[in-house]
Amino acid sequence: MDKRKIVIALGGNAIIKKGQKGTVYEQFANTREALNNIFGLIKDGHYLVITHGNGPQVGNILLRVEASKDIAYELPLGVCVAQSQGEMGYMIVQSLQNKLIREKISRSAIAILTQVVVDRNDPSMKNPTKPIGKFYTKEEAEKKMKIPGWKMVEDAGRGWRRVVPSPKPYSVVESSAIGNSFYSGDIVIACGGGGIPVYIEEDGTYEGVDAVVDKDLASSVLATEIGAEELVILTGVEFVYLNFGKENEKKLREVSLDEIKKYYSDGHFPPGNMGPKIEAVINFLEKGGKKAIISSTEKAYDALMGNTGTHIYP
Repeated sequence: MDKRKIVIALGGNAIIKKGQKGTVYEQFANTREALNNIFGLIKDGHYLVITHGNGPQVGNILLRVEASKDIAYELPLGVCVAQSQGEMGYMIVQSLQNKLIREKISRSAIAILTQVVVDRNDPSMKNPTKPIGKFYTKEEAEKKMKIPGWKMVEDAGRGWRRVVPSPKPYSVVESSAIGNSFYSGDIVIACGGGGIPVYIEEDGTYEGVDAVVDKDLASSVLATEIGAEELVILTGVEFVYLNFGKENEKKLREVSLDEIKKYYSDGHFPPGNMGPKIEAVINFLEKGGKKAIISSTEKAYDALMGNTGTHIYP
């Protein structure tokens, strides 16, 4: 069997499920379950990078920062992203290591702290739009918005959430190291939470940015830079739909790049939901990717075997 070169982006719903408090124990259990859904790829020997979201985790880190003001040192948002990468990287790596040991598979799992280059003057820096953290009622959100620096929005009928800047990613600082581990057969966890956003100073050095990066867009950039052939985005639905939630909704199974671009420009994919995933797919395929798949975490292996999910080709 030819070894496939795949970047898989795990959605936030894979780590904290709807209705859960999101305890560490719940997150470990969910992580193990999510990894079971893609473990067939590891057994088959394919090259694999796993990326993941961090919205609930980084939101909770920010809540702790707020609650401990004047007691502990403050953490900028970029440092909170780094902290969530360590926390979640540990969970995913240990869960993988234990599974590899039990299955007697001789492969290593590693997490690489990942920085992503953005434009410090990106428009989103002045107009925050990226939801993070827990959901609030309208009344709770009104109280939170009195805190300096807090902006809240209603999120797709699910409640109110804090929004922060989310500049577009242009490159991954550690892509060379990630690529080396990827091609050596390691299972690499990278671009956690979209990566730690940084910008490049005039002398070529890096400086952090108080923002978060969309993990699907960052995954697309990383997949291109390491020469992956496939980008797989796992989310809460098995298929991408046109007219989602309406009487005339239509599931998409196999779609060309030109078709998905037209659907995207026609407004079928909302910016706070499926939009960034479709944008990530378009970017990846336009830059040489061979295939992109969008499906649910539960159906991941079936989707990768071509039995379900939405498959997009150049």
